[in-house]
Amino acid sequence: MTKVLSPVAGRVVGLAGVPDPVFAQAMVGPGTAVDPVREPGPALAPVTGKIVKLHPHAFVVVDAEGHGVLVHLGIDTVQLKGEGFELLAAEGEQVTAGQPLVNWNPAAVEAGGRSPICAVVALDAPAEALSEVLEDGEVTKGAELYTWS
Repeated sequence: MTKVLSPVAGRVVGLAGVPDPVFAQAMVGPGTAVDPVREPGPALAPVTGKIVKLHPHAFVVVDAEGHGVLVHLGIDTVQLKGEGFELLAAEGEQVTAGQPLVNWNPAAVEAGGRSPICAVVALDAPAEALSEVLEDGEVTKGAELYTWS
């Protein structure tokens, strides 16, 4: 069983609250999303494991059970080509849940006309594999978002 933690502090909006149909319709997997506080800082690893993908705007960490968790920092942020993001880790690195992976500024993303909402997705998981999924309310960095079994 994997406890998936929030990479950012903010207000949980659920995947339905993501202004992108790929996430809102859970096409890449179930999970939830957080509308982050508008201050610069690091996004944290949602689980302990290995970074298998690391882009400035998104990363995937796979835990010991083979569960891949995608964190997508904002919507359409790939268009920024890394501008405003600073990598704090490397692809292939072993990380601990709560470890800072990417520095970014949600306010700058929003000022550029994009949504800073962060999707936290259980890649290719059946929806019934997740429990205790937060859909609303405030969360702090590192707070539990859902459990994946």
